[in-house]
Amino acid sequence: MSSQTFLRAYGDREGDGMVQLSFTLTILPGDRAREAAKRFAEAHGLKHPLVVTMEQASFEHTYFVVYGKSVHGVDAAAIHVEELGAEALSRDEVEGAAKALGRKIVVVGACTGSDAHTVGIDAILNYKGFRGEKGLESYKAFDAHNLGAQVENAELAQRARALGADAILVSQIITQRDCHKENARALVELIEGQGWRDRVILLLGGPRIDNKLARALGFDAGFGPGTLPLEVAAYLVREVERREARPQPAMR
Repeated sequence: MSSQTFLRAYGDREGDGMVQLSFTLTILPGDRAREAAKRFAEAHGLKHPLVVTMEQASFEHTYFVVYGKSVHGVDAAAIHVEELGAEALSRDEVEGAAKALGRKIVVVGACTGSDAHTVGIDAILNYKGFRGEKGLESYKAFDAHNLGAQVENAELAQRARALGADAILVSQIITQRDCHKENARALVELIEGQGWRDRVILLLGGPRIDNKLARALGFDAGFGPGTLPLEVAAYLVREVERREARPQPAMR
């Protein structure tokens, strides 16, 4: 096995296996707490753990940071993921490609179900954007509609269909008991049942979303944490181009 494909943590030098582990235990600071933290780290595979931080976090909890050597590694050559494979485009390239289409790309987004956290959908759609990059509202290429939070699947589907949406963006932040999976899958099933699934691009995003999961739930693509508006814009313009080049099924 090539050393270039077998990955170990980097601390002071390449492949030394040094890692940092942080956690909270229900114990007050002291010598006994320090020993508890060391044993906890050893139980997780760290050799020669050093407690570098021990701070009381509440009336009964202590926060620890432990530095130690991990014996574990990862064979990168054995990792196979379902990558999005989207072409990287500049903002000007996105605008140019959309101009060639001769129309704006209609995008409708929402946080669905009981999810009240709009930070994700706002970051992609709103003019303000994310990390200094403006959202789809700022592009001439897009007609973006942000429906906000706690939008039921039926309402989202109805609004998207009425607007003639090219794409629906769903953001799911709340993930307790896998409710994000159930809600996302239900939207796909609803649109399939209405007979227009093939006419719309479905995108799913959130902190526990990746492309593999999104596709397994019936979406066309998934975007995880840290996604920038330009990444979504580039994917959309190329996907709309691809779909416009093929015959479209009749809407029921």
